[in-house]
Amino acid sequence: MRIVLDTNVLVSGLLTPRGAPGRLVDLVLGGSVQLLVDDRILEEYRDVLSRGRFGFSPGDVSRLLDFVAESAEPVLAAPLVRRLPDAADEPFLEVALSGSADALVTGNARHFPAAAAGGVDVLSPAAFLVRVRRS
Repeated sequence: MRIVLDTNVLVSGLLTPRGAPGRLVDLVLGGSVQLLVDDRILEEYRDVLSRGRFGFSPGDVSRLLDFVAESAEPVLAAPLVRRLPDAADEPFLEVALSGSADALVTGNARHFPAAAAGGVDVLSPAAFLVRVRRS
């Protein structure tokens, strides 16, 4: 399965590895799902994971981001036809649409209204794991 992973799920997965976000991060790290990214998403991952309040070691963040940059599929994303309420969320949906993602996985589904999602399935980590188990 090809997914776009919202930053909030990545952070949650690293902070609480036993929950649904953590299991999803494990799927990404294990190569069971294909992560889709562009430079804007990689930069947001870097910015957020480097924030001191999370307590992640700079070396661990660097290794994780190197892995993501090497293993993820880069996508050249076209701009959205319909804007999202928060412009900071747009790169995730643009990559999902342009990369023909099976899902955009986020903890904030309300940030991606169906009218703007263009048919992309916007799923919570738990809902995505259910889908993985069924396939």
